[in-house]
Amino acid sequence: MRFTELLVGAAAISGAIAVPTATQKRATAFQFTGVSESGAEFGNNVLPGRLGKEYTWPDHNAISTLIGKGFNTFRVAFMMERLIPTTLTGTFNETYAAGLDDIVKFITDQGAYAVIDPHNFGRYYGNVITDVAGFGAWWTTVAKRYASNSKVIFDTNNEYHDEDNALVGQLNQAAIDAIRGAGATSQYIFVEGNSWTGAWHWTSSGTSEAMGKLTDPQDKIVYEMHQYLDSDGSGTSEACVSATIGKERLADATAWLKANGKKGIIGETAGGPNAQCIQAVQGMLQYMKDNSDVWTGWLWWGAGPWWADYMYGMEPPSGTAYTKVLPSLTQFI
Repeated sequence: MRFTELLVGAAAISGAIAVPTATQKRATAFQFTGVSESGAEFGNNVLPGRLGKEYTWPDHNAISTLIGKGFNTFRVAFMMERLIPTTLTGTFNETYAAGLDDIVKFITDQGAYAVIDPHNFGRYYGNVITDVAGFGAWWTTVAKRYASNSKVIFDTNNEYHDEDNALVGQLNQAAIDAIRGAGATSQYIFVEGNSWTGAWHWTSSGTSEAMGKLTDPQDKIVYEMHQYLDSDGSGTSEACVSATIGKERLADATAWLKANGKKGIIGETAGGPNAQCIQAVQGMLQYMKDNSDVWTGWLWWGAGPWWADYMYGMEPPSGTAYTKVLPSLTQFI
């Protein structure tokens, strides 16, 4: 999702929701199905920001409801600068870190995966991260905190863009090395490419060259790509190009994954609450299911307590996508 300044605002979510004790994942071809959870990355132009004013954390009850629908993976977005302020080699803001700890523990205690997602677009305080060693140090600090939790997944950074492709590869490799060096050896690592990590231009953008060279001693790399279905692929419109655009935009990335023996996940996708978009999303997910030797799953963008009537909102009980799109996707969960 191409947001450079994430919204500030709140919407009340009401109603009591039952909390299941464990994941109720349906039997599908996918290892990971879930939702990107927003809130802690909001107000990113106000740092450090105030809890409840500029940012919030995902809602426990809403996540429990989504687990009850069969989802088993929740990508928790947050800001690098709020977690470790001032410098990449710094120490935790323990108040903000406690919020991340709480939601990660809640998710993983129910048997679901919590994806640690620094939602920074390859930037720190607005500047492209070029300090590869410093980026590794940031990840060492973070990974040590969650090294003992096998249900945590580390996402190196959200949507690197307008950077040198080689640098993006170096940053990803530094994150992998730091995470493993911190003792986090059981977890999956989601790596993201340049050019908004878009699946439809994974090879044409050139990002695939450096990304294809990444190594992990645990062999648990998953290539996270994002794919929206509007005209420019930015995820800013309710309209989808066609009813077949989803599978069409994944064809090139699928071929690359197969040719290189890699595994992928669509870490962000969405379409508007209309018949053409629903058909396009269904077609894309069916195509992924048919190619589940390389596609491990998909995550919807997005959920979170402050999305209100956002066109892609998957927040229970009344989010637009939750009420109008999700009923058509249950066979892919």
